[in-house]
Amino acid sequence: MARKMLVDGELSKPNEEETHYDFDLFVIGAGSGGVAICELPFHPVSSEVIGGVGGTCVIRGCVPKKILVYGASFRGEIEDAKNYGWELNDKVDFNWKKLLHKKTEEIVRLNGIYKRLLTNAGVKLYEGEGKIVGPNEVEVTQLDGTKLSYSAKHILIATGGRAQRATIPGQELSITSDEALSLDELPKRAVILGGGYIAVEFASIWNGMGVAVDLFFRKELPLRGFDDEMRAVVARNLEARGINLHPRTNLSELVKTEDGIKVITDHGEELTADVVLFATGRAPNTKRLNLEVVGVELDKMGAVKVDEYSRTNIPSIWAIGDVTNRMNLTPVALMEGTCFAKTVFGGQPSKPDYRDIPCAVFCLPPLSVVGLSEEQATDQAEGDILVFTSTFNPMKNTISGRQEKTIMKLVVDAETDQVLGASMCGPDAPEIMQGIAVALKCGATKAQFDCTVGIHPSAAEEFVTMRSVTRRIAAGSKPKTNL
Repeated sequence: MARKMLVDGELSKPNEEETHYDFDLFVIGAGSGGVAICELPFHPVSSEVIGGVGGTCVIRGCVPKKILVYGASFRGEIEDAKNYGWELNDKVDFNWKKLLHKKTEEIVRLNGIYKRLLTNAGVKLYEGEGKIVGPNEVEVTQLDGTKLSYSAKHILIATGGRAQRATIPGQELSITSDEALSLDELPKRAVILGGGYIAVEFASIWNGMGVAVDLFFRKELPLRGFDDEMRAVVARNLEARGINLHPRTNLSELVKTEDGIKVITDHGEELTADVVLFATGRAPNTKRLNLEVVGVELDKMGAVKVDEYSRTNIPSIWAIGDVTNRMNLTPVALMEGTCFAKTVFGGQPSKPDYRDIPCAVFCLPPLSVVGLSEEQATDQAEGDILVFTSTFNPMKNTISGRQEKTIMKLVVDAETDQVLGASMCGPDAPEIMQGIAVALKCGATKAQFDCTVGIHPSAAEEFVTMRSVTRRIAAGSKPKTNL
């Protein structure tokens, strides 16, 4: 059937006679982006094998990770409950296997929901490994080894990414986040290599479950790319909760011993762990797609190169999500998928908008941000930048006695008064930041924040009561923090 196509930014007229294809769209990958596309009203097909329906987020990423974060947070909640009148036994046991079982049950449930969504949308799902053999042709190797070939007017690559291991002697003794979510036994001693959100989150998870955790990372602070002031707050909170931080330190070798795994650092230090987690980044899943043979261009990281409409250099082949290595977040893959569908099948050329996308690091307590960091705003600004901060002891902590402060921050353009960025580290930060993201997306000014009535008593009201400028950064200056 005739469909409008985007060609060089303009809608082309449908041909009077079109080539017949088996499918309008063939999607390789059944993660969040791929499944979202398949729910739309046309005739797609999806191919997935190792990843499983739901992809990284549902099976080995956001969802199981967040379940473990919830499980780990109860340790602090139990400690805090004592000053609220709850009489608890001194010994409180944690059953890792029970949590693991409940987590697996939830993933199976969600996996079933995704499959039903596809079935109800009229999608033909092939559980197998898909690869592209031509501009409009895909080959699927099914689970029993048989091969099937199909033609499609459009092919969408949505294969996501995979965890990587650092290349050092003994790397085979390490695990990635995939295995960390399903360990048979909870370790007593864990070493984590990496300073990104996965490393920081697992440090919090294991620490909350009573594991002795050592976190190694190459920079002075974890979470490179986030606001420096917030990075320092997260590091301080991790240490305060008992996690041993090793900044500017890498691992050089792992050695199997009778007592566990001997970890040797690049400074010559040695320690022993039951588990070593490599959280050293992720790579796009493109190796087995046959893309080079077809002529699809990849970047030096192996990610699929696309234009602003998610189209590759081959007009009939498109790509969305982590496989393109643009902004690797599940909601972003959903946005890219929606824009793709509007562009190709809806007659509405749509480009993903990467401005003011909120995100969160689910450490304990969590960090959440939207918009520009102080450093980014200072680098990009043509005029002065105003920084507003608020540091306080959450109301809950005044009774529990927990010494852990919340910090909030707004970055504002001094000339236009527009709020350029917001950050928060503290309880409920992601829940609060989602609402702040709406305000930034609408171009809210600091004056509009100030005239908004707060909800009292709440932590969130601090975002509308920060009246005093913490610091003013002159155009062309380098930012200075209080930490």
